[in-house]
Amino acid sequence: MTVAPPLGPEVAGLAAELGGTGSPVLWDRMTWPEAERAVTGADSVTIPVGATEQHGPHLPLAVDSMICEAVAHGVSALTGVPVVPTLTYGVSGSHGGFGGTVSVRPETMIALVEDLVDSLHRAGVRQFVLLNGHIWNNGSLDVSAEKLRVRHGDARVRALGYVTMYPGPEVDGHVTHGRGLMHANFFETSVMLHLFPDLVRMERAVSHRDVDSFWDYRMDQVSDTGVWGRDVAEANAAHGSAEFDRCVRTTARAVSAAVREPWPDPTHRP
Repeated sequence: MTVAPPLGPEVAGLAAELGGTGSPVLWDRMTWPEAERAVTGADSVTIPVGATEQHGPHLPLAVDSMICEAVAHGVSALTGVPVVPTLTYGVSGSHGGFGGTVSVRPETMIALVEDLVDSLHRAGVRQFVLLNGHIWNNGSLDVSAEKLRVRHGDARVRALGYVTMYPGPEVDGHVTHGRGLMHANFFETSVMLHLFPDLVRMERAVSHRDVDSFWDYRMDQVSDTGVWGRDVAEANAAHGSAEFDRCVRTTARAVSAAVREPWPDPTHRP
């Protein structure tokens, strides 16, 4: 995986405001004494969670992991919150029969996240951001967060998507319907063109008209290409840069405030 590109000439000033240095703090690149000092200085980590799954004929299998990790690195650069290695397998069985997808069961994801947080908790970490890049991970991450909050009374755990910190309707994905089925679309393709253009095969890009439905379906039940969304051929790096930048900045501001948020006062009863 590749560290996120710079966010612009003003990144140093924004990092100073939010607690970072302008460079991400990468857990797996540190020695153990450095990791101990990092925990002492900031008892928080971000755990990026992605997937390895089909993304249509034009995008690589690692899209969810690569975008989520890039956002996490950008957030770390701005906030100083360390990032542990990305979980690159997700709850992706709902893609059905498309080739390439490697999936874990929801129960496996829950257990894995619990084990990771338990381990990091023993190392002194007390605040955990589970940053999600694949919507079908949501249920497992929410369950993990609930179980961990119950288990560790001195820990704070929050699962959120990397686009969560600004209103959903503002996400310009050229998708009207579909909720969780928005996939390999104008948004993701544009962000990949910004971050990893060499991995995008725009000559193979196809679109898929999204329709409204009450139920969610396996992807192979609603799309013969693995794409859900219109105007994919119109995706462009400029749009991807703007969306990526907003994801990083809004998430960084939220995380910077979160790790400094006072704990509830148990004596306060209105």
